[in-house]
Amino acid sequence: MGDTHTKEQRRKNMQAIKSKSKLEDKVSSELWRRGLRFRRNVKSLFGQPDIAIKKYKIVIFIDSCFWHDCSIHGNKPKSNSAYWEKKLQRNKERDKEVTSYYQEIGWHVLRIWEHEFKENFTETINHIEAFIKKKKGKNEL
Repeated sequence: MGDTHTKEQRRKNMQAIKSKSKLEDKVSSELWRRGLRFRRNVKSLFGQPDIAIKKYKIVIFIDSCFWHDCSIHGNKPKSNSAYWEKKLQRNKERDKEVTSYYQEIGWHVLRIWEHEFKENFTETINHIEAFIKKKKGKNEL
């Protein structure tokens, strides 16, 4: 079955998807409350990381189970399956490209799945905080 929207309608729907999610808001608030300072959705950095600390070369990505095709929780829509298969596969390829890019230029990359926050929010925040503090310490030596 084909797409029920015109190309213009589909384009408007896709543009309406926000780059900042409520989960990112919650994560950022908690990290900020713990005294960590960073920038969100930095457009000047490749892949527009969800959290970035340029001074310490740290980028953190929060990958949603749907958009990044989580092997555990990702579910593809039944209609227009060819489109979604191609779209989600390209997202996964782009994730690998972005991660490789930062690793090659010596940045510290952390990718966290959305479901990790749902399973244990505090533990996942602790993990992010420990990652940032460890990487900040390495750069200060």
